[in-house]
Amino acid sequence: MQGNYPVITLCGSTRFKQEFMEVQKQLTLQGVIVITVGLYGHAGDEEVWEGMSEDTLTRTKLMLDDMHKHKIDMADGIFVINKNGYIGDSTRSEIAYARAHGKTVQYLEPENASF
Repeated sequence: MQGNYPVITLCGSTRFKQEFMEVQKQLTLQGVIVITVGLYGHAGDEEVWEGMSEDTLTRTKLMLDDMHKHKIDMADGIFVINKNGYIGDSTRSEIAYARAHGKTVQYLEPENASF
């Protein structure tokens, strides 16, 4: 909580860029401070990856995953963008991390739709 405002980190596949943007707007209008992804690797930002060696690509993805865990640390909870019930491996690890650190977990769609 920052002042009177809860802090939420958005998690989910970056292929759902539009849903990230919509949820960010909705939560912001509800008085929530929103922390979100820095890149949409599956739905834009292709130029970031162009020409990257495999080694650099691997290191960059590991760094981004680590950074996102730190974003979860800064938040009161996470909001999972699980469009059509989809939750990938990275997002599953973020959910487990959030729960292990006592963070709240909310979902765009009912949780059982993702299994």
